[in-house]
Amino acid sequence: MKHLFLCISLLAAYCLQAQKTNQCGFIIPPRSLSSNFQSVYEAGAYVNRMLDSINWKENFNLQEQEGINNAYATIIRNQRYIVYDNDFLENLDSYAHTKWASLSVMAHEMGHHYRNHVVDGTGSTPAKELEADYFSGYVMAKMGASLDEARAAMQSIASEQASATHPAKTNRLNAITKGWNYAYGKGGQENTGNTGTAPQPQQNPPPGSNDASWIYLSLYGNSDMTVYLSDDNKTFSPVDLKTTQPFVFKFEIYNYGWMRFSNNANAKRYQLLHGKDYAIIWSRRSNTWVVTPVP
Repeated sequence: MKHLFLCISLLAAYCLQAQKTNQCGFIIPPRSLSSNFQSVYEAGAYVNRMLDSINWKENFNLQEQEGINNAYATIIRNQRYIVYDNDFLENLDSYAHTKWASLSVMAHEMGHHYRNHVVDGTGSTPAKELEADYFSGYVMAKMGASLDEARAAMQSIASEQASATHPAKTNRLNAITKGWNYAYGKGGQENTGNTGTAPQPQQNPPPGSNDASWIYLSLYGNSDMTVYLSDDNKTFSPVDLKTTQPFVFKFEIYNYGWMRFSNNANAKRYQLLHGKDYAIIWSRRSNTWVVTPVP
């Protein structure tokens, strides 16, 4: 079955050897003897670290597929996936001379899911790729990468020229830079100099969260709280809310989802809509927590 997918396009000219590219336009790096992604379990550990670094819970799956020399985001049988070839990723690290190259590619594919690029089934566009590049730069900063490390893969093997589906190298590097800077509270301005060791990023909302369709769930109280969220009103996942910052998210299946205060099937459920923000407030009249839309 053929699936539409989105991927990062990395092009470069090799010296003294024939140029080989995959179906996404990646140049296939020379074979390396080292590896960061030896199995789907190891890749999953890296991805989980990235998710934790931005306080984001996602429901995509990872699938290793040998021999494709690629990494891409897609939907298979109504489920989200990132499909990757571990040989391709480890070879990329060797070619770019840093482990951050493969991590930035995985972050880029996460960005396609984060921004719901795969849902419309239309494949790659320059705008989608730049949004995913921005997200990659943001996540790499949160992971502790320097700007040079965040840009390493694109700097090494990106195409100088734009195509109908992918932007030019300069634009992609600028998008990564802006995402990286945004994580440090720099407003997304460009900064292409050598940054050395990255400082600790500031805690800012995720890129794209200013979109009106995102939900801000804010807790007003004296202590933090755990609530439970669900896309389908069946399976609920715990979310830790802090009184000092909102939890920013979208539901995946519909433009609404469900919340309850305990993981009890009989607990009261609150429907939360995209495009609305909500506050959790203690009511002295009912002596209970209430959920109310924020005007």
